[in-house]
Amino acid sequence: MYLQNLQQDEIFVSNELTSLKGLTQMESRRGLENAVISNGKIVNVVSNSYGHISNQVFFGQAESMLSDAGLRFIKRTINKNDRSFITDFIIDDSSQFTIKNEADIILPMLRFKNSYDGSEKTSGHFGFYRQICSNGLHVSQAEIEFSIKHSKNNTDLIMPSLTNLFQRFLDNEFYTITQKFHKMMDLEIIDTHEFVKTVLDQTKLFRYECSDTNSNPSKKSRTVLEILDYEALVLKETPNLWLGYNAFNSVLHSILKKSFGQQERLDKKLFDSIYEMV
Repeated sequence: MYLQNLQQDEIFVSNELTSLKGLTQMESRRGLENAVISNGKIVNVVSNSYGHISNQVFFGQAESMLSDAGLRFIKRTINKNDRSFITDFIIDDSSQFTIKNEADIILPMLRFKNSYDGSEKTSGHFGFYRQICSNGLHVSQAEIEFSIKHSKNNTDLIMPSLTNLFQRFLDNEFYTITQKFHKMMDLEIIDTHEFVKTVLDQTKLFRYECSDTNSNPSKKSRTVLEILDYEALVLKETPNLWLGYNAFNSVLHSILKKSFGQQERLDKKLFDSIYEMV
């Protein structure tokens, strides 16, 4: 029930790798022989050695890998301008975890990432899904390693078996990190405005003040404060570091215009900065 209405973008858009000369009837310089076309648009120009992996192949194999491991999951898909794409596989089983509050549910999540414009590395990693705000939390260090083998006329994607990888994640990082979540929830925020200002001074995520001449909180800062207050009200909690981290995380993923990779790196930076306050 709590995994309804997840974002479901179309990620299986038409795509192909084709000769640039064939498209333009002009010679191209060495290293720029081919064009990557996504949904009717040229999104990248690449060399003859470039190995194009379609979403159909990559995300299809990822889903098969989870099914083979016997995992129940719900999917969330995001398409950024037909250029970069993710599929989040949220594991909907007995591995769910609550943060001292039965309404605050955390589930293990696997994110797989691909791009046609070269902006994102074809990759996969473990993370967390938080029900109350539909956010992905990317503070795990566990990557899913697979190999991409390029031959003269083909590109093969070799994925590992996920069964043991997922169990190791649950046995190690999942519970180690969720214990940190517990500690963050134990520490109450006395002054939410000062908390937001301190985090922004440390992370430089965006500016706290409206301008050099106006020291009032900026629109993004006010949004963080509003989310923090709202979640505290919904969960019947006092504002704490855990809710503060998630308020920033929500703005990072829903408002700031960052690539998937930038979001993940900034998420870790936010988490580390706020956890230092414990």
